[in-house]
Parts: sequence; C-alpha cells; structure tokens
Amino acid sequence: MEVISRDIQAFAEKYTAPEPELLYRLHRETYLKADQPHMLSGHVQGRFLTMVSQMLRPRRILEIGTYTGYSAICLAQGLAEDGHLHTIDINEELEEMSSRYIAEAGFSARITQHTGRAAEIIPQLNETFDLVFIDADKAGYNGYYDLVWEKLRPGGFMLADNVLYHGEVVLAEEEQSNNAKAMIGFCEKAVADGRAETLLLTLRDGVLLIRKK
Repeated sequence: MEVISRDIQAFAEKYTAPEPELLYRLHRETYLKADQPHMLSGHVQGRFLTMVSQMLRPRRILEIGTYTGYSAICLAQGLAEDGHLHTIDINEELEEMSSRYIAEAGFSARITQHTGRAAEIIPQLNETFDLVFIDADKAGYNGYYDLVWEKLRPGGFMLADNVLYHGEVVLAEEEQSNNAKAMIGFCEKAVADGRAETLLLTLRDGVLLIRKK
C-alpha cells in the first residue's frame, strides 16, 4: 500500500527544494543496482532530514541503517562545524557505493561508517548524540530505542522511519505483517515512555519524531 498518493507526492516535490545533483545520481544508482530501492529516503524525506539537521546544528548524529548513504549525506549537511556522524549498516555489499558518494559529497572525514550488527556496535560508541535516525530492521526498533536512550542528550531528538509501514498499521490485525505489528509496538512504547514527547509525521512512510525531555 502507498500511504501518500503519487499525485500528492509529485505536488510535494514541486514545492520542495530540488534534490541536489549528487543525491539524484545516488538515487538513480540505488534503483539501478541495489535490492529493495524503495528503502531509500528519497527527495522529500531527504530534504526534511537536512532541514531538521540544519535547525538543530547537531555535534553528534547516529544513524542506524546506512543503506546506500543517501540519508547520511542529508543529515551531515546540518552538522555543526566540529560535528560528526556515525552510521551503521549490516550489509557490507553496499559499503562501496555509500562510501563513494559520501566521499564525493565531501564528508569522508565527518562520517564514520560501521559495518555489522547495530546492537553490538552501539554500546561501543562513547558518544552523546544530539540526533538519532533509525531506519533499519523493524523488529529491532525497540532494542535500538533502549540502547541509544542513555546516549541521547536531554532535549535531543530521535527520528524513526517507516512507522506507518506502507499503511498496514491501520489494517485489521490479522492482515498486518510482522513488520507492521513491530511498528505499532514501537510507537506504543515511545508514547508510553514518560521521558519522551512524540509526534508522528505522515511524511512518506511515516516518521515518528521523539524528543527526550
């Protein structure tokens, strides 16, 4: 199911700042060469991630789910002058593509790519993050939330992607996939957490914005 109609998506793109040429090429190469290219953030969500980062001017960003590097590049565009981004992905086959575009974007020294299981890598990161973006395996979201919470500064933000899961979250329970059920569980967990404030944005496939009080 498509949450946003193609006509509305086209209208949104028309009134959104243009997709930078480098990101357009990365977008195209992802669709030509990578499995499940719909996982790419894309034009409108990419500009949203950049704008959020530019508003916050974070010193430290954590991204869980690099994929081909599109969202990492978008987020890095708002880093503070001394800022750094850590991004994690389990798929080493995509590392060459993501590294190549990160280098071309001029962020090689400001983005550290980690390859492996996020649940094992996150505890090793001795950082306090201003912004966390979760866009990885849906069953893992609850665990990632718990792992990063103490590393997120008070007043910091977490963004969780795909929480509408292609619209399946509003179907009858017997029609929901396991991933859709995982997204519902994750949203319920965040909303029930008295340490957090939440806002679910109906952007693309749904983004849950979480602020640590």
